[in-house]
Amino acid sequence: MRRGIATEFVDRVLALDLERRRALTTVEQLKAAKNDLSAQIAKAGDKKAAAAEFRPRIAELDASIAGAGSEIPRLEGEISAALDDVPNLLDPSVPDGADEQDNREVSRWGEAPHFGFPPKPHWELGEALGIFDLERAAKLSGARFAILRGAGARLSRALAQFFLDRAARNGYTEINPPLLVSDVTMWSTGQLSKFSDQMYAVEGDDQLFLIPTAEVPLTGMHRDEILSAEALPLQYTAYTPCFRKESGAAGKDTRGIFRLHQFEKVELVWLTRPERSFADLETLTSHASGLLQELGLAHRTILLCAGDTGFNSSKTYDVEVWVPSFDRYREISSCSNCTDFQARRSAIRFRPEPAAKPEFVHTLNGSGLAIGRTLLALMENYQRADGGIAIPAVLRPFCGFASIEPDGSVREG
Repeated sequence: MRRGIATEFVDRVLALDLERRRALTTVEQLKAAKNDLSAQIAKAGDKKAAAAEFRPRIAELDASIAGAGSEIPRLEGEISAALDDVPNLLDPSVPDGADEQDNREVSRWGEAPHFGFPPKPHWELGEALGIFDLERAAKLSGARFAILRGAGARLSRALAQFFLDRAARNGYTEINPPLLVSDVTMWSTGQLSKFSDQMYAVEGDDQLFLIPTAEVPLTGMHRDEILSAEALPLQYTAYTPCFRKESGAAGKDTRGIFRLHQFEKVELVWLTRPERSFADLETLTSHASGLLQELGLAHRTILLCAGDTGFNSSKTYDVEVWVPSFDRYREISSCSNCTDFQARRSAIRFRPEPAAKPEFVHTLNGSGLAIGRTLLALMENYQRADGGIAIPAVLRPFCGFASIEPDGSVREG
């Protein structure tokens, strides 16, 4: 019970299942009694008289069968609804713990910058340079939305192009998926069991949801399929907007562009064979952290403890980048092995051998990377004393400039 599932919950599900089994047994017994009467009628010398004699009892049995049977769908529905809230099984390598204080650091790269001047947070830098317009974004949409303009918009676009370029080098197939998906798609990837209050729903004849992450369509597009074993692993990437209410978040996280209701992200998704999925998780995580290394941003990788691991995941690494305004590392990518949890809901299988019984694939996902958080990390870590921002050399071919100057203009290079 490392997930913290209460024994009362388990007891309730077992009690419902016992009640369902009893109802099934009762129905079977009643049907057997009815069949016995029918058999007696069939053997009787005077079938008409026997039928007249047994008809009232058969009618009573039919009513009892209908009454007992009507309880079965209700009980099965309650059991199914309860089990929908049961998270994935944790891998044994996941450490015990209640929250983020018990997470375990597994690696660290780079050093936090040492400024010879008082560094500014990204929201002050962005406003001074004229590349953020949070006030007009609030006028358009309310709190926790952002407008990027000029060099800020160009730099955001450049990051997406850089991330997609590196994903292609690592063997990912780029997908441009729908941004609206059905409730079935959301449920099958585990988004509606615990997080439905965080999603934006579009009401209509068929309810659709704005995607909270491209993980949803990238995983869900193979729902109800049996994949070729030779095709595995499938590696997909997508650059999309993402939409989340995040109604419980508050405090310093909501300043600037760290936590928005609409943000952009490059997502990485794997569909792979079970026996290699945890090795593939290490590879996926290295793809995320490798982007930060190329950008020269100090970061660390942590293994989440049992109490901090997400609903869908069996094992998760968070990659955290150094953010000077917080004076600590903050999450920029979460890389998870969902084992067969999503595949079971989505019925995504493969045949290990041509004549073998189909097995469920394992699904993995991670950000490669979150655009807004990378942008603010670049701004804060590469800020200059004069208020300008230097651009890492690896990013310059994608954005076309070497720095953002104090007046908001760019220096080509």
